[in-house]
Amino acid sequence: MPYHVKNLVVGCGNVLFKDDGFGPTVIHALEDYFKDKEMPDETKFVDAGTGATHFIFSLPDEYWEKIIVIDVVEFDAEPGTLKIFSPFDMPKGKYENVHTWPVEEPLQELANQGFEVVIVGCKPEEITSPDVVMGLSKPVEDAIPKAIEMILNEL
Repeated sequence: MPYHVKNLVVGCGNVLFKDDGFGPTVIHALEDYFKDKEMPDETKFVDAGTGATHFIFSLPDEYWEKIIVIDVVEFDAEPGTLKIFSPFDMPKGKYENVHTWPVEEPLQELANQGFEVVIVGCKPEEITSPDVVMGLSKPVEDAIPKAIEMILNEL
């Protein structure tokens, strides 16, 4: 298995649609952060784009202990606000990928199988789908260092 580690940190989203690219952008920032530091043991960072639901969450590895998902989440807050969610307290109907597949369902299934699942959600300012607009809004970009800190605390 390519993701045979205890801790899997998965960035979800599409960089073509402005703030929807938060998850992949944080993964790349984490990779930069660890260029000159020792990586946490048994941890892998994955830029899953929009394929996490099908290619990662539906193919669990029994070796996994913790899955940390980084993504935008619509919730009542100012853009750029970060919050830790469990897959069971996600805002209903507000956490879907660009193909309108509910992402919380496979994450709930993983949690029910005994994996610890944590979502680091960032309130987006703008998701431009179907219009292509690359780059994060300022409040979402400014949230990246705090998101890294939250992820490291979870590890």
